[in-house]
Amino acid sequence: MTSDTLPDPLAILDDPIGTRFTKVAAVIGPDAVVERALALLAGANAGEDFLLYAGGKHAKGVLEGAPPLYWPEVWGARALLYVWNDTAVDAVIAGLTNEAWRVREMCARVAAERGVEAPDHLRALLTDDVARVRAVAAEALAATGGSADLDAVHALVKDADLEVRKRAGAASRSMRARLGG
Repeated sequence: MTSDTLPDPLAILDDPIGTRFTKVAAVIGPDAVVERALALLAGANAGEDFLLYAGGKHAKGVLEGAPPLYWPEVWGARALLYVWNDTAVDAVIAGLTNEAWRVREMCARVAAERGVEAPDHLRALLTDDVARVRAVAAEALAATGGSADLDAVHALVKDADLEVRKRAGAASRSMRARLGG
């Protein structure tokens, strides 16, 4: 990435993430954005500028020495909500098994948004230790799963977590409507 062709990441740091990616994709193309997002999701270096586009103000802290933890992977997955091509499917599915729950959660969101079919992985997430992951997995299965997945999604209406119960109920209704039953 060269600063003479791309927007200065510090100048657009306060822009909403969708706007940041629209501006970057207009310059380097959506496929190049997806390629860099996949690099982040894989734990690779996609360049300081791209890290700032993807992570915003929080990425600035990482570049200044804060521990990155799992955040670059989360930001890489999140970028796929805004810019997409099908080369990302395998990486999103792999991210559903990431050890960091925030990565699993974001990859499940991407799966739901982009129609990534990964029923076995998503069903496994319905029993995740983290409530937010369970809820998003139910939503992703509601968007992409088949009738065989309906009972597994509906079972979460009895989850110990209230938010999971609410979202599973909505996912179950959405899935029934989508499947015509």
